[in-house]
Amino acid sequence: MNVANILIGKPISTADAHHQTIGKIVGLAVFASDALSSTAYATEEILVVLAGAATLVGTQALSLSIPISIAIVMLLVVVTISYRQTIFAYPGGGGAYIVARDNLGELPAQIAGAALLTDYILTVAVSVSSGVDQVVSAIPVLLPYQAAIAVVAVLLMSWVNMRGVKESGRIFALPAYFFIGAMLLTLVVGFFRLASGTLGSVQGVEMIQRGAQNVGVFLVLHAFSSGCTALTGVEAISNGVTAFKEPRGRNAANTMLAMSAILGTLFIGITVLASQIHALPSETETIISQLGRTVFGLGPLYGLMIASTTVILIMAANTAYADFPRLCALHAGDGFLPRQLTFKGSRLVFSWGIVVLTAASVALIVLFDAKTTRLIPLYAIGVFLSFTLSQTGMVRRWQRVSKIKRGEELVVKNPHGDNMTLKFDPSWRLKQLVNGFGAVMTFVVMLVFATTKFADGAWVTVILVPTMVFIFFRIHKHYKDVASALSLEKHAVTPVKHNLLNVLMVDDVHAGTVGMVSYAMSQASPWIAVHVDIDPLKTAKIKDKWEQRMGDAGHDLQMVPCPYRNLTEVAEGFIQHQLEGNPDLIVNVIMGQIIMDTWAGQALHANTSIAFKLALQRMPRVIVTDVSYQIHAPVAEPLPLAA
Repeated sequence: MNVANILIGKPISTADAHHQTIGKIVGLAVFASDALSSTAYATEEILVVLAGAATLVGTQALSLSIPISIAIVMLLVVVTISYRQTIFAYPGGGGAYIVARDNLGELPAQIAGAALLTDYILTVAVSVSSGVDQVVSAIPVLLPYQAAIAVVAVLLMSWVNMRGVKESGRIFALPAYFFIGAMLLTLVVGFFRLASGTLGSVQGVEMIQRGAQNVGVFLVLHAFSSGCTALTGVEAISNGVTAFKEPRGRNAANTMLAMSAILGTLFIGITVLASQIHALPSETETIISQLGRTVFGLGPLYGLMIASTTVILIMAANTAYADFPRLCALHAGDGFLPRQLTFKGSRLVFSWGIVVLTAASVALIVLFDAKTTRLIPLYAIGVFLSFTLSQTGMVRRWQRVSKIKRGEELVVKNPHGDNMTLKFDPSWRLKQLVNGFGAVMTFVVMLVFATTKFADGAWVTVILVPTMVFIFFRIHKHYKDVASALSLEKHAVTPVKHNLLNVLMVDDVHAGTVGMVSYAMSQASPWIAVHVDIDPLKTAKIKDKWEQRMGDAGHDLQMVPCPYRNLTEVAEGFIQHQLEGNPDLIVNVIMGQIIMDTWAGQALHANTSIAFKLALQRMPRVIVTDVSYQIHAPVAEPLPLAA
């Protein structure tokens, strides 16, 4: 039985791709997990910053978290309305990358793409690390194994996503709604106890130690930018519109509304209750854990709340797994990333994108020891950069629409062939105003985030995004150069007379060699047999076997000395010698390759033909032909040595 089928499931036909789309219920679990999970740490990030003021003026400074969270929810409303317009305008998906590419040009598009790709990698690292934080809060004995647990969780997530979007969505749907239910129950019970006067204060928590700071504009902006991590993942639905069932645009837009409503409710509710119970940012216990044990006590409901939070935080990585490979495929399709990222695996997922995301996320987790507070400063700036570029692109789109007359269409061409068709929209002014306001707001937040978090680690993202864009354009230049070299405009099909010489590279004389010689004799062109001599004793035996077994071939075996065992260099020199002085000569190098039935068996052999091919294929007027011999294939009649 095929091992791959056992691990990731049976292959899915391309014709069945439409059966892999998902509805709104599953779509909320797949694409909203990142945004919803951020409610588990966004409030805490605000309080961590405010702890500096609490050190100086007392814990009442922590109450500033409530107006800050309200401001963040207002920003969420603006971003949600803006992205709903993007979904309807681009039902083919792509989000910020496609919007920026079609309306602002290649450079802004690559900046948006680099920002999003960076953020998706951080989403996996941050969400999984934060999920493990919840486990460690409840079971402190696991603290030394925090990074190892996080790595295992990422590998598990990767495996599930290799099985396909629809199947992974079904697997993660139940935990997502379990978290929503658990958090809503916590808020309902918490506010009921608050109203009835039975909600106490958290006990036994030591506040994190921060440098003393006065309550000022910079501190408030710093806390605001930290809390804006609650908005990470909001754009995910607009990037993955094509994963939804028809009508895609409407289903995706309605899912975004539901996600934002739930996100805003949970975020405000958690922040208010955390303030009421006097929760403290701590190194040893999360705000969610403090809230749960204060509302429910250390009982089963507390355990269920921690379990649901842990699961949703780890599941938040699934949003990145749903979008990162798709975005990589878009970049690769436009020639800015390796083409392999456009290939779909047997389960109709972009397998290489999943592998890249897993490797990068694991590297971050190991590098930062799965510490959420160390990873958070790198997070979110990329999101708001992509928000800004996406909304600016939509403003440009509505500007183009304003020039179209009623009933007419405008086709906007782009260099990648998928042209954009615009139609007249009577409400373009209102939509442009919404997107323009969203662009300004997210740009301001991005500047605030970059300024307030720069010293904490945001400088890494500020350097990384331009570096990635530079690499993207270098890759793009390579593909353009290759396309130019392969262009038919520079080449015409004309008859060219060439002389062909077949050169057999003989390593030993055995059944595989018979196939090589038979192939050479079947050609009309002349041939010679060559052995590179690195061991005189072995060479003498090979020469004897050639004379005894291959005498009917009518060719002697030529010996090429190789005293320094530099096989490929000697072979290149011999072939070059054949080519010199004969510009019409083409050399066809015939190589033998023994093929085993397993990878492990193949690894036990020298496989020197691979090194020869890599070297010889670079030579002009040289062709390399591989004649394989399958060891475990059914025994066939021997090939004759006569032409």
